[in-house]
Amino acid sequence: MNVVIAIDSFKGSLSSLEAAHAAEEGILRARPEAHVTIFPLADGGEGTVDALILGLGAERIRAEVSGPLGDPIYVEYGIKDDLAVMEMAAAAGLPLVPVEKRDGISASTYGVGEMIAHALKKGCRRFVMGIGGSATTDGGMGMLQALGYSFRDVEGNEVGRGARALSSVASISDENVLPELREASFRIACDVNNPLCGPRGAAFIYGPQKGLKTLEETDRDMASYARICAAFTGRDAKDHPGAGAAGGLGFGFLSFTNAELHSGIELVLDTIAIDDALKNADIAVTGEGRIDEQTAMGKAPGGVAKRAKNYGCRVLAFSGSVGQGARTVNEHGIDAFFPVVRKPISLEEALDKDNAWRNLADTAEQVFRLL
Repeated sequence: MNVVIAIDSFKGSLSSLEAAHAAEEGILRARPEAHVTIFPLADGGEGTVDALILGLGAERIRAEVSGPLGDPIYVEYGIKDDLAVMEMAAAAGLPLVPVEKRDGISASTYGVGEMIAHALKKGCRRFVMGIGGSATTDGGMGMLQALGYSFRDVEGNEVGRGARALSSVASISDENVLPELREASFRIACDVNNPLCGPRGAAFIYGPQKGLKTLEETDRDMASYARICAAFTGRDAKDHPGAGAAGGLGFGFLSFTNAELHSGIELVLDTIAIDDALKNADIAVTGEGRIDEQTAMGKAPGGVAKRAKNYGCRVLAFSGSVGQGARTVNEHGIDAFFPVVRKPISLEEALDKDNAWRNLADTAEQVFRLL
């Protein structure tokens, strides 16, 4: 029996890799002869870099960059050959800005550009980038500034950083852009389809959670910035689905780099080459902390199930809990799902790492005894 395990994290309890090993323990108790292959899993959000580093056997790299407000911070990303795997949140994520300092107009993606530049200097030319969870609404300008683009006001001076500088942009220069950037390609994990501007744009939809109060003004400034960028690059990307992701970082990538936006889970599964293992698998095991009607709609277990069914695999899922509408996953490739909590317990007890590991292993054992 060949089994592929790709389980998302049980948030607050087990990491993706821990959950996979717990399931493996139970499976091997029931079927010692089984051949088990484990893939760490994430859907493009938090934990994606760790999953990709483990899944690829990549080298973990540490670099000092500018945080969202300009303070020096350390970030980590992975390198495998000429491929770099990154999360923008490492350099410009919302948790990096203290609540009392969140105003939505000061934060910059400059550190994201510094992280990319660091990898370019190490020889990377292919990038996989998750762009969820940003603290910024700067249209990607900070990232581009760090890569050598110059954004200038009507007097030819640099405009500064953050959303407050967007209204001052009158011209752009690429005379100091890193030459390596022209050789690079970017695959961006993006699971939102918002345009850059308008009622569904970066300012109106995501600005409030970042502390942005000047929604209409920032949206107008973003539109002005987008027009100048389009005139410079010859690409009008402001209405492209996903351009408004990460405060407009999607727009920055689409306008100035060789970039494509992809579903987060599909990009992760492609990058770790899970299909090569599924081709020879009898059973695929997946899961997450809570299975509900959202599981099949772009989340990690649904993505695994879709791939597995392409090769005729039986698909089983384990979860900490089951929510409303969970049966819909049976229509999207998951043959059966099993909650692992085995008796009435408190949430604290359920989230305890040792309890969660034991519950998952014991449940997997019983399911595979039946098989």
